[in-house]
Amino acid sequence: MSEIAKLREEICVISKSLYDRGLTGGSSGNISARASDGTIVMTPTGSSLGFLDPARISHLSQDLKLISGDAPTKEIPLHTAFYDTRAGTGAVVHLHSTYSVALSMLPQVDPDDALPPLTPYAIMRLGKVKLLPFFLPGDPEMGEAVRALKGKYTAVLLANHGPVVAGPDLWAATNAMEELEETAKLAVLTQAMSPKHLTKAQISALITRFGAPK
Repeated sequence: MSEIAKLREEICVISKSLYDRGLTGGSSGNISARASDGTIVMTPTGSSLGFLDPARISHLSQDLKLISGDAPTKEIPLHTAFYDTRAGTGAVVHLHSTYSVALSMLPQVDPDDALPPLTPYAIMRLGKVKLLPFFLPGDPEMGEAVRALKGKYTAVLLANHGPVVAGPDLWAATNAMEELEETAKLAVLTQAMSPKHLTKAQISALITRFGAPK
């Protein structure tokens, strides 16, 4: 199996799992991966992540021309912004997952550190999460907003829209995305309870021992 065929199959497996577990619904969300030759495979525009056909996954050249498959998602600028500014990015996952969207709408959220330090794995897999303002879906300005971060963040929350996570490969990006959603769920469910956050000392110890995205 060629690398492109393998990436297409992996996208379909991951997408169906995310869809079946309610992490994105309808025809929302999009996923991409970059091959070793610099070309990109990406979910097609208007497609449901629960019902993808590997042969129809978009395959784009390095200059983003369609090589095969259906027309790609309109969120191309969002994905390419991570590939172009964050070294080592091999995949990008964007969902409309419920609790992450809910968190993005809360007025008390710190735009420079949107995900509260509630669990160790969120810190280890995501680091700080940047909250970006609302953009119309498909607006190239979303990509420009990510580019302006200069690769500082591995994940962003688009206000009233959803999370976007970059990772070294499809599985790492997906695992980090799921960690973001689960931590957002904890944050939303416990916001009125004044939950205890991890302390600065605990966060420092985690990063020292296990590392965190840089």
